Amino acid sequence: MHPSSEPRRVRRIAAFAIAGVAGALAMTAVATPAAAVPSNGGCAAVSIITARASTEAAGEGITGALVTQVVNASAQTVSRASVSYPATLNNYANSSLQGINALKTQLTNLVNSCPNTKVVLMGYSQGAHVVLDVLGGGQGGSLGTATAPISTSIGSHVVAVATFGDPRHVPNQPFNLGTSTRNGRFPRSSTQLNVLNSTYSGKIAAWCDRNDTFCDSGFSTNVHLTYLDRYQNAAANFVLGKVGG
Repeated sequence: MHPSSEPRRVRRIAAFAIAGVAGALAMTAVATPAAAVPSNGGCAAVSIITARASTEAAGEGITGALVTQVVNASAQTVSRASVSYPATLNNYANSSLQGINALKTQLTNLVNSCPNTKVVLMGYSQGAHVVLDVLGGGQGGSLGTATAPISTSIGSHVVAVATFGDPRHVPNQPFNLGTSTRNGRFPRSSTQLNVLNSTYSGKIAAWCDRNDTFCDSGFSTNVHLTYLDRYQNAAANFVLGKVGG
């Protein structure tokens, strides 16, 4: 899944009552580029928060490669942080709910502390589920009690969202990218989609490809694990365009 030369390492897990492959070695140690926030702290012009995929170690996970590309290419100061949540496939509904609640708190605290920062959200797989559920309202159905979307007074500070392999994918949304034509495993409700479309549509790029076992209810875990191989440059360009370079 990494676009770098490091060997890919994937472990087998039981996923949604089927045998599958998920997760990869998390990228937790990256060099601090010149554009990063100075060590003396303060508010960055751009703040990126990333929600990792299921089974990845704590941190940004494989999406960290995309974050690094954006940080290196931006002319602005950029901070980076990750959502602290279980990211497990066992008790998925509880794990994703913890992620939703954690990101709501993290995003609210960031906006209150740095009201002028331009917020970017990134999420892969379960992390994509978490990110878009925070903005549009989440859960419901087999995932349990529905959660409300974050207040627009906070959400309005989000300028760009990039997600990959979202299990809550629904086709034919204006923010969808990729080749998928089918629902994911936990498709969003019309109410949740209406919030995303009316409030955030122009800020979201959500990649899901045909036959992805989670976002397209298909049969290929390889498709699910390799979005950055196909779309990392496009995602970086999308984010940089939204934050103003």
